[in-house]
Amino acid sequence: MGDVDTVGTLCRQWRQLRRRSQLDLSLDVGVSTRHLSFVETGKSRPSRELILALGRHLEVPMREQNRMLLAGGFAPEFTETPLDAEAAEAALAAIDRMLAAHEPFPGVAVDGDWNVVRANGAALALVAGLPDHLVAPSINIYRVSLHPDGLAGRSRNRHEWAPILVEQLRRSAGLTARPALLELLDEVLGYPGVNELPVAPTSPNVLIPFVVDTGDGTELSLFTTITTFGTPHDVTVGELAIELFYPADEHTESALRARA
Repeated sequence: MGDVDTVGTLCRQWRQLRRRSQLDLSLDVGVSTRHLSFVETGKSRPSRELILALGRHLEVPMREQNRMLLAGGFAPEFTETPLDAEAAEAALAAIDRMLAAHEPFPGVAVDGDWNVVRANGAALALVAGLPDHLVAPSINIYRVSLHPDGLAGRSRNRHEWAPILVEQLRRSAGLTARPALLELLDEVLGYPGVNELPVAPTSPNVLIPFVVDTGDGTELSLFTTITTFGTPHDVTVGELAIELFYPADEHTESALRARA
């Protein structure tokens, strides 16, 4: 995103990021192409309703919709609640219940930059013994997974799952334009071997598992699911996601239950 926070420049940047024409977008939001052009060039001041309509049709994240509103001289639409605030207790309690119920299988909750904000015991055991620079002060899923000193170095099928993870990071950074994710993508692409990964990995499995040596000679084969809140109206809560790891074979399930 640019340095100048005007609602017109922000709208144009998001429209170009989504590869939408002015004509296409103006038809969706119900204004003339001329009016939309005037908004983008600063010749016309959009209403609060128009800014929100533009944000909705351009699939702008809630945090960035607030930024557009502020640039247009309006109050933010979405709250931004700290995770330690009382208002976030219900959301965090739901996350904690999910992670606890998922034991003995690993599970984590991550923020919009994929930093771990909650983890169950099985997930912490999965990263036990990794270098401090990967787990402190916080764990980032992409960094701890793809760094050669991290889980990638313990995995024998890195060539299968790592390309998918890199592409997910590339897509997430592109869709959200989050500075931290864009910086993380540059960092990950600089890791040894990442640029040599196959573009289209093949696998005989329905789901490509993540096969990792836990460091004590136990090999685990896992796949994951992602869960988000269905009706968030808060920036922080809307950016939270829960990633749950499941055993891909009977050996892994037995090993995780035994470790618990």
